[in-house]
Amino acid sequence: MARLSVDQVITTLLDDGSVRPWHERVPDPPVVEQYRPELEAARARTGRDESVVACEGTINGRRVALVAGDPAFLGGSIGVAAGEILTRAIERATAERLPIVALPVGGGTRMQEGTVAFLQMVKITGAVMAHKDEHLPYLVYLRNPTMGGVFASWGSLGHVTLAEPGALVGFLGPRVYEALYGAPFPAGVQLSDNLAERGVIDAVCDVSEVAGAFDRLLTVVGQRVASIPAAPPGTFDLPDVPAWESVARTRRDDRPGLRDLLEVAASDVTMLNGTGDGESHPGSVLALARWDDAPCVIVGQDRHDQGRPLDPAALREVRRGIRLARELKLPLISVIDTPGAALSKEAEERGLASEIARTLSELLTLPSPTVSLLMGQGTGGIALALTPADRVVAAQHAWLAPLPPEGASAIVHRDVEHAAEMARAQGVRAADLVAAGIVDLVIEEPDDPAADREEFCRRLGRALHDEVARAVTMPGRDRRAIRRRRYRRLGNPGA
Repeated sequence: MARLSVDQVITTLLDDGSVRPWHERVPDPPVVEQYRPELEAARARTGRDESVVACEGTINGRRVALVAGDPAFLGGSIGVAAGEILTRAIERATAERLPIVALPVGGGTRMQEGTVAFLQMVKITGAVMAHKDEHLPYLVYLRNPTMGGVFASWGSLGHVTLAEPGALVGFLGPRVYEALYGAPFPAGVQLSDNLAERGVIDAVCDVSEVAGAFDRLLTVVGQRVASIPAAPPGTFDLPDVPAWESVARTRRDDRPGLRDLLEVAASDVTMLNGTGDGESHPGSVLALARWDDAPCVIVGQDRHDQGRPLDPAALREVRRGIRLARELKLPLISVIDTPGAALSKEAEERGLASEIARTLSELLTLPSPTVSLLMGQGTGGIALALTPADRVVAAQHAWLAPLPPEGASAIVHRDVEHAAEMARAQGVRAADLVAAGIVDLVIEEPDDPAADREEFCRRLGRALHDEVARAVTMPGRDRRAIRRRRYRRLGNPGA
């Protein structure tokens, strides 16, 4: 299949007839005279002044700014003029409050222009961060190849990052590596597919799919939930079910999980992938979605994909979700459904305890509205880390405990035979959590959530919509103080 030109990619992404170029003529720096013939040849070949393109257009009628590299122009390299054109375009998009779609490509710094060109990456990065500071979306689609300083600046700062299948994406160019070290770079490492698998980028997709993916994201980011009365309905009359029965119900293999909930009850779902730093966990979920008109970032665990115990990577993925909620000014929903964290040498050495502490601190101080859902099992520090929120909802048989009841029994009784007794004594049930002021609302479950999967998920989805709407009504300037006070009073209501 022939490689698409940058203009063909742009017309594929943007609505027909909507492209409007942003013309920024920037003078050539004096150093250009050293390679003037190469530069003029690139201009004649491509019909443009520099290696970057800036324009605006619409995606499904929604106005966006677009910046892109042109690999046909000196390999898409960034010199002083290209850096200035790119920076001005990002600044204009920020001033006009437009989402940015970025299409990085190229090998990085234009070697002919030396260190001043090299430092353009700082200027470009500053412009991107100023855009994100205004809570405006920055969406990236990496093209083949995206290397060096391009990848290490405007190519790696996306709220969401997609890439072409089979694209060469990395920092150190293979040719440079071989020249420096006398051996070829290991095959397959710098391919977009490998980086998606490793959690560096979110997904690989064909250019024909990008507009739809970005439209879903922008629909979520642009949605605003209608407020509803702050006073929630009272929790239904909970039957007095033994705690151990609830524990057993949530341990059933066929109980619906978080991905089921998203599939049934949410819309415009975009599943993200990994921490962005080269880590991911199969049991961790990070997504942007809507519950009717309530947009949010969702973080949590899926019970059906936890073959590997949850480890520090899972919490670092949660913290990426918290960062997205803060940068995009979206509510955050944390979903708890875990049998517990990894208890291993690797988890200790990779900072499990410190990740729990950091996640707790970031949830407690997040300016965005927050809702926590206890969906099933809630065991240990991983569950603790996702609990702090403005509103806490629990499924009827969900529970929260410092250890599995068997572990608590082993500590207190030196056996596991007292697990049911410990579950009762520790007050782990949803009803006990309401009485303790930990949970605000309990959602009645069907008799068999596995058999009534859709009804179970829809009940939870409706509750999440309403609780997000209630959290949004809280005064923003007081939200963090109210949240801290909520947990300050635990166990001592008079505090």
